[in-house]
Amino acid sequence: MYHQGSRELQDRFSSRALADRLEEKLRRERFNDADAAFVAESPFFFLATADTEGRPDCSFKGGLPGFVQVAAPDELVFPDYDGNGMFRSLGNIAVNPHVGLLFLRIGEKPGRLRINGTARVDFEDPRIAEFAGAQALIRVTPTDIFPNCPRYIPRLELVEPSIYAPRPETPPVEPAWKDFDAFKDVVPPRRA
Repeated sequence: MYHQGSRELQDRFSSRALADRLEEKLRRERFNDADAAFVAESPFFFLATADTEGRPDCSFKGGLPGFVQVAAPDELVFPDYDGNGMFRSLGNIAVNPHVGLLFLRIGEKPGRLRINGTARVDFEDPRIAEFAGAQALIRVTPTDIFPNCPRYIPRLELVEPSIYAPRPETPPVEPAWKDFDAFKDVVPPRRA
C-alpha cells in the first residue's frame, strides 16, 4: 500500500508504525457488508483516473442513492451517464485501468471510504438496463479498500438529489448548456 515516497514522509514525521497499523487493521481487498451499505447510500463519489503518462484527472460522479453497487466481494459497479461528451474518465480507464474512488458521507455522522483498484468499461453488459440512464457500466476490482478518518469533513446537509440524476421510467432532464448557441449544433443525440 505504501511506496518509497510514502515511507520517506512516514519516517520524517515518525508515523511509519501508525501507517503500518492502519494498513493492518483497516485495509482490505474485498468488500464487506459495511462497505456495501456505505456505497449503496451514497449519492455521489469522486473518481480519480490517469492517462498513460500518469496525468491525473478527478471527476465527480453523482446519482440517486444506490446508483453504485457492490456486486460481489471483489467487484463494484457504477453506471456512466450522459455528460459533456469529453469522456476524460472513461478514456483514461481505456488506456490505464488504475482508479481511485472516494466516497463521502455528510451530515451528522460523516464518513469516508477509499477504494483503489482497476476498472473496465462495459458497453454490452445486460445489467445496463437495471441502471436508469446508463450508457455503459464501469466495473471496479478493488486492490485497497479502507475507511478514512472523517474529521475534516464539514457538516453539510443534502437538501435534495440533483434533478439531472437519472430516474427509472422518467425522461431525462437536459442541462441548459446543451442548448447554448456555442454548443447546440455539436451536441450528439442522447443514446437510449
